[in-house]
Amino acid sequence: MKDAIHPKLNHVIFVDTGANAEFVTRSTLSSKNTRDIDGVSHYVVSVDISSASHPFYTGKQRALQAEGRVQRFNKKYNLATTPTPE
Repeated sequence: MKDAIHPKLNHVIFVDTGANAEFVTRSTLSSKNTRDIDGVSHYVVSVDISSASHPFYTGKQRALQAEGRVQRFNKKYNLATTPTPE
């Protein structure tokens, strides 16, 4: 492998203030703010949306019905809604 082509991985805390959640991981991101955890300095990165606050993962997003999408497709292209017998 070539030397010096890979980005540096940093210890990072992603903070989702909307959901009061924090995720400790490693990332190529950095910031001016740092926090020590168990003697290791972590960069603190604020995020607007994470898995703790995203509507899809929290179950607050309504699911679209596949049947409605198929009916709209058939109507748009004037397709028969029932298969024709052969």
